[in-house]
Amino acid sequence: MTPEQINLVHDSFRKVTPISEDIADLFYGRLFDLEPQLRPLFAEDMGGQKKKFMQMLELVMKCLNAPGRFLPAVVALGQRHSGYGVTPAHYTCVGEALMWALHQGLGEAFTEDVQMAWVAAYGTLADVMIGAGSEQA
Repeated sequence: MTPEQINLVHDSFRKVTPISEDIADLFYGRLFDLEPQLRPLFAEDMGGQKKKFMQMLELVMKCLNAPGRFLPAVVALGQRHSGYGVTPAHYTCVGEALMWALHQGLGEAFTEDVQMAWVAAYGTLADVMIGAGSEQA
């Protein structure tokens, strides 16, 4: 990622923080619309999961600033997800749901440049998680 992309992700995340519950609702609503078979992977009460989702986005922010420092946490996250039955194909769907939720939540502030920055950030995170999950399998 370029320094400009990192700044775009950080700036847009500051706008996401006050609407984090809405973003999480939008994300999971879209995810389960796209892939209804994923719903059983989650608890009935999604409150805790939505908090974990926002923590994952915060982890993305930290990884952008110090990727090596947070790599073990991302690897562990990928391994746990593999154990839950998450496959590499699911990461594509998650990325689509994330971009949709950010677009809905941020509106006009979710410019093409901001979207490309988030795609790059999520892609990096997903690649590490997929690699960690496949090593565990």
